[in-house]
Amino acid sequence: MSLLAIGSMAFDALETPYGKTDKIIGGSCTYISLSACYFTPNVNVVAVVGEDFPQEYIDMLTAKGVNLDGLQIKEGEKSFFWSGRYHNNMNSRDTLVTELNVLGTFDPVIPELYQDCQYLMLGNLTPMVQIQAIERLRNRPKLIVMDTMNFWMDVALEDLKRVIKMVDVLCINDEEARQLSGEYSLRVAAKKIVEMGPKTLIIKKGEHGALLFQEEKMFYCPALPLEDVFDPTGAGDTFVGGFIGYLAKTEDLSFDNMKRAIVYGSAMASFCVEKFGTERMLTLTEAEVTGRVQEFADLAHFKI
Repeated sequence: MSLLAIGSMAFDALETPYGKTDKIIGGSCTYISLSACYFTPNVNVVAVVGEDFPQEYIDMLTAKGVNLDGLQIKEGEKSFFWSGRYHNNMNSRDTLVTELNVLGTFDPVIPELYQDCQYLMLGNLTPMVQIQAIERLRNRPKLIVMDTMNFWMDVALEDLKRVIKMVDVLCINDEEARQLSGEYSLRVAAKKIVEMGPKTLIIKKGEHGALLFQEEKMFYCPALPLEDVFDPTGAGDTFVGGFIGYLAKTEDLSFDNMKRAIVYGSAMASFCVEKFGTERMLTLTEAEVTGRVQEFADLAHFKI
């Protein structure tokens, strides 16, 4: 089944306790598509970059089977750029530089080839761009998943609430869930957010795993304790890319299968943080993914 990912493709410059990088490929759409393509061969992208975006990065993605017919390359303009420094615990970071560049005027044009996509993943973008993307599809996909962040809750709350009503699955972190709902208890917060429109809610808790809510059902997936976390950039996008990629592969949207998809997404994210940027995702094998998922199963399995 075809999957359409809409988000950012960008440059990142990173500094963590393990070292520094110059400009490397980043962006929500990059991580989502690299993760999803391990599960389904039909990953299509709508994004925008400037003429400074290297051809080698484009070739790298197409070599993985990512379709870039929807990638806009703006002549004479620069790609989105973000630079950040992570602290020792990796849970907090300082943004050093943010340059929107082409992303500031992004107009999501959906190619005809993508019009019949069955699965839509909306990466973190302005809520209005997410709304435009949904409205420009001729037919509604079987499943629409969206990511967002607290910044949009601060500056575009009404647009955000509007797009939340249009999607099936909302994926946010625990801090964002508390801000959006006004509730500290994540269980109470989840009830309030689901009442806003999405049938399913995923609350990411970083190194403490992820929660899945649907109606009265709830599931918790722990994070896998790793010896070293080099770079958490893109882990959330890699997680949701694995989640929707697995659902597209299996074509099963039941709650039980979403639980499996959460585990697969968590496994993909656990690989992402092992190296800087997309480095680890580019060398990942099917056997490694299968083995990592088994580690997750062993971690949480017990008999009563």
